[in-house]
Amino acid sequence: MTTADGAPPLNEEIANLALNEIEGPQSRPPSADVFERFKDFRLVEQARALGLYPFFLPIEVNEGPEAIIDGKRVLMLGSNNYLGLTRHPKVLAAAKEALERYGPSMTGSRLLNGTSVIHEQLEERIASFLGWEAALICTTGYQANLCVISALVDRGVTAVIDKMDHASIYDAAALALGESVRFRHNDVAHLEEVLGELPESTGRLVIVDGVYSMGGDIAPLPEIVAVCQRYKARLVVDDAHAIGTVGERGTGTPSHFGIREGVDIVVGTFSKSLASVGGFCAGPKYVLEHIKHFARPMIFTAAPPPASAAAALAAIECIEEEPWRVVRVKEIGARVRVALREMGFNIGATETPIVPIIIGSELKTALFWRDLLNNGIYTNAVVVPAVPRGQSSLRTSYVATHSDEQIESALERFGELARKHRIID
Repeated sequence: MTTADGAPPLNEEIANLALNEIEGPQSRPPSADVFERFKDFRLVEQARALGLYPFFLPIEVNEGPEAIIDGKRVLMLGSNNYLGLTRHPKVLAAAKEALERYGPSMTGSRLLNGTSVIHEQLEERIASFLGWEAALICTTGYQANLCVISALVDRGVTAVIDKMDHASIYDAAALALGESVRFRHNDVAHLEEVLGELPESTGRLVIVDGVYSMGGDIAPLPEIVAVCQRYKARLVVDDAHAIGTVGERGTGTPSHFGIREGVDIVVGTFSKSLASVGGFCAGPKYVLEHIKHFARPMIFTAAPPPASAAAALAAIECIEEEPWRVVRVKEIGARVRVALREMGFNIGATETPIVPIIIGSELKTALFWRDLLNNGIYTNAVVVPAVPRGQSSLRTSYVATHSDEQIESALERFGELARKHRIID
């Protein structure tokens, strides 16, 4: 027996049991056999049986504002393709040309045989676009944080991390030889308290996201910069989700606030607004030279494929040639935020085209996600550990090429289905 949408009837007791096991076998003590504790981990199996498994869903075609999943066309509200450039003819042509010229891989690290002319062209273009002296590209955005932090946080240096920073920042701090401490999310007073408790001789590297990937909120950079300057701390800003979505011409969080002095390094990725894959850091040339030669994640990883670099290079050109895309995605984000708040949704402190619908219950989140998908809307279900327990949400994100009609239709569905699930009145 199944429900009208093809899923089995919901046993809420079993569903809650499955969803409450979200922490998984990692929370169980290991035994002599390292595989033993994984045998009873049934969360994925149970969630799939209930039709409530929202992850690793194969996407057959992703056109930007719409996608095809399981043979059905859906409105794509779960992508980081903020400027809608992944299908841009110029981006596709650049990637194709680079693939034919350089092949699919450089088959080596940047240090040895993996640096192509197009890698260096992209580094120059990023630095120019964002207004920095130099830039350095890495194979992934995740790796960019590993490179910067592991190379700079040596013995005698402490990484000071916002509690909601991206996982790559936490992993980079764990890889580094120095220490790390956290401060409460966007709490500048707590940041100052943490910095003040460090020994005077300790080097300090404060690391924040410019735009937070789950909440869509923006770091209060002017206040953070002021505190860093008082305590002689250097500041790294991960602008992965800010490039293309905030700031003048989509150039990120420092531009959004009209500041540059006090922001020492910006980290970013090509896998969002820049329609490709890879990462970068930008800042003073002498610091990047150190990272270039001492960041083990870069030295011992194969270089980004030239086709990926060419796609990112073309995407930057598109942003400069078609400024309407940045304007449009900002307008869509503002429209959605206003509409959802007026309907009674809890969307947190978002100020960007990343708009979370905070629900709380894992079960309600999964049910709402399933119902939306069955009604032609793709969103991202976000649960522990991506958000704190009790803050489960649907992460929605918007693309510059979404039409007004698509946005209006999505808002109507959100309201209708949220009332059905008693998420709003």
